[in-house]
Amino acid sequence: MTTIRSPAVAGLFYPADAQQLRQDVQYFLAQAKGHDFNPKALIVPHAGYIYSGAIAAMAYASLSSIAPRIRRVVLLGPAHRVAVHGLALPGVDIFATPLGSVKLDADLVNAIAHLPQVTVSQAAHALEHSLEVQLPFLQSMLGEFTLLPLAVGMTSAEAVAEVLECLWGGAETLIVISSDLSHYLPYAMAQCVDRETVQAILQLRKPIEHDHACGYTAINGLMIAAQRHRLTPQLLDLRNSGDMAGSKDKVVGYAAIAFN
Repeated sequence: MTTIRSPAVAGLFYPADAQQLRQDVQYFLAQAKGHDFNPKALIVPHAGYIYSGAIAAMAYASLSSIAPRIRRVVLLGPAHRVAVHGLALPGVDIFATPLGSVKLDADLVNAIAHLPQVTVSQAAHALEHSLEVQLPFLQSMLGEFTLLPLAVGMTSAEAVAEVLECLWGGAETLIVISSDLSHYLPYAMAQCVDRETVQAILQLRKPIEHDHACGYTAINGLMIAAQRHRLTPQLLDLRNSGDMAGSKDKVVGYAAIAFN
C-alpha cells in the first residue's frame, strides 16, 4: 500500500489553494533577479512565504538553465518538532502538496539505509515545515523528479557529509539545505550576525553555530562536502523578516546561497 505524507503547513506557511499557491510561487520566481548558475547545492530559507518566499525564489531561479536535467532532489532540513538522533527518513512513499505528489527515490533510500546515522521517523516528518515549504518551489521549477527528504537531528557535520557523499550523484542530483539564520534578534544586530554567518559559509569556514542557523548541522556537513568536491558558494540574497513583512524588533534572518 502506498503511504503518503500529507501537507502539514498548507494554509499556514503558504496557500492551501493550488491555484493561489501556483500564482504566488510564479510571482516570486518572476521577481527573482536573473542569477543563472549551475548549482550543485542550495541553501534556502523555510519561513512562511510572506517572509522568506522572495529569498527562496532567488535560490530556485538560479536553476533555470539546468532545471531540465535535474531528476533527483536530496532535501535536508532541521527537525523542529520531534527529537531525532541522526538523519531521519520519513518512511513513506510520497510527499503531497497542493500542487501534486512527489515520489520518494527508493534507490537513494537504499543507498543510505546501511549507515548507522540514518533512521526512519514518520513522526519527525509529520508536522515538519522545513522540508515541506521547499516542495512547491521545486515542483514549479523542475519537471518530474524524485525526492530524498531527511530531517536532521542530533548528529555531526561529518555524519551529514557521509550521507551526502552517498547521495551526491551527478548533474541529475540537486542538494537543498533548508535553513533560516539568526532568530529573534533586533534588526541591526541580526544584520550584523547574519553577515558574519554568510561570510563564514562563503569561505567554507565551519562550524556554523546553532544560534546562527537552525540548519547548522546540515550546513556544516555541506561545507565539508563542498570542500571535497571543490564547490564555490555564492550569495544570491540576504535579508530578514524585518525587510519583508514583520516587525524590526525581533527578526529572523534568511539567505539564499548557491554552491557551484
